[in-house]
Amino acid sequence: MFLGFDIGTSSIKALLVDGKQQLLAESSVPLSISRPYPLWSEQDPEAWWQACLSAVNEIKKKAPSEFQRLKAIGLSGQQHGSVFLNESGHVLRPAILWNDGRCGKEAEELQASLPDFVDRASNLSLVGFTAPKVLWVKRHEPEIFARTKKILLPKDFIRFKLSGDYVSEMSDAGGTLWHDIKNRRWDDVLLKASGIDRSYVGRLVEGSDASTHLSSALIKDWDLHETQIIIAGGAGDNAAAAVGIGAVNPGEGILSLGTSGVLFVVTDHLQTNPKRVLNAMCHALPHRWHVMGVTLSAASALSWFASILGRGHDVGKLISEVEAFAHDASRRAHAPIFIPYLTGERTPHNDPEAHGIFSGLRAEHDAVAMAYAVMEGVGFCFADHFDILSDAGITLNNCLLVGGGARSDFWGQMLADIVDFPLDLPEGAELGGAFGAARLAMLAAGHGTESEICYKPKLKTRFKPNQNQREILLPRLQRFRALYHAEAALRKS
Repeated sequence: MFLGFDIGTSSIKALLVDGKQQLLAESSVPLSISRPYPLWSEQDPEAWWQACLSAVNEIKKKAPSEFQRLKAIGLSGQQHGSVFLNESGHVLRPAILWNDGRCGKEAEELQASLPDFVDRASNLSLVGFTAPKVLWVKRHEPEIFARTKKILLPKDFIRFKLSGDYVSEMSDAGGTLWHDIKNRRWDDVLLKASGIDRSYVGRLVEGSDASTHLSSALIKDWDLHETQIIIAGGAGDNAAAAVGIGAVNPGEGILSLGTSGVLFVVTDHLQTNPKRVLNAMCHALPHRWHVMGVTLSAASALSWFASILGRGHDVGKLISEVEAFAHDASRRAHAPIFIPYLTGERTPHNDPEAHGIFSGLRAEHDAVAMAYAVMEGVGFCFADHFDILSDAGITLNNCLLVGGGARSDFWGQMLADIVDFPLDLPEGAELGGAFGAARLAMLAAGHGTESEICYKPKLKTRFKPNQNQREILLPRLQRFRALYHAEAALRKS
């Protein structure tokens, strides 16, 4: 039996599968985000751990005998977050998350501190990445920084709680700005630029390697039969989702419609386009890399709007109403335009202060027309990603649609129309990073080869671009892009 954890932003997910990858039990425990000041986004790492324990308890209740035969654990998690620990392993402050935008000054200073910074890091110094957060704490909370002995990524904090060991892996390390991504090792020069060294970060393993073992105390508490339970290296959430859906070979991609939106493409060597904010990192499997475009608010933008309407628990019905609205081409063509930059934007603008905007509102527009604009605006963000991918000469042979938003066929078809590329919806698209983590656990335990474990699931639907719909969408995409640049110019004037 194999357990996969996904340390998400909105929830902790865990699932148990058998050796044939049949789902035996799953659990999801919600999380909250603290936003005490503008641009801030934080969570309590201990809340992640308590949620993991709650998820395990639920799985034990659903599949007690199967859970007792657990052989290995895999970890997936939100990237870039910074967990500060003292010499005793105690959390010193809330974790600063990937969508926190407070450290713009530190990000600029970090990149300027080394003339070859971008070449070394293979990425721009972005506010969402880990290193600028550390510099922010060093500047604004020096007493915390002075007591800090370890800085861990979210899933690696959970690994520490499971095992007592400090370990990270290749796919997540690239999002710190301390990683030599080409050679798959820590870069001492980049670490020094943040005022730290290798003693602050865990040793590195591949995602499919055994990283450590579950502590004897937890083996006893969980009443497990095995005396040694392997913990796989695991992966950042998007790389784990790619493993879970079988996107492991060069040219294979996923479009993830989750809290954030991600276009993820596997490459056989390091390829970069940092000027257009196309992130480059290692894949979770050896000898492969990936590029990634990121929009910070995707399905979360629709959840945000639904909550304003008082329909946060009724998003599915709202989408059905939007679908009915969209059958009228004239109403679509004259709908408002929405820019979903609710927490700033990464790709392609690297603009943490970008805003969400509704434009073109008229008296005849109602909540459904605005919800349509939100869904469309998220799609327009992905159009930017596909254009940047093409500009960089990166090959995309096929693309799988995953994430919570993938449950809507209407949204999937809209995305295919906007990006002008077929999107394949596989079975199990909603299992995400937790399933990929379980697959990495299987590999780490030697339960099979990569080809035997990381196969693609059956396809449920293929969304093919509709050129008639594109004729409606393209002028609106042009307005979307012009609106951002006009607002940015006004904001910076």
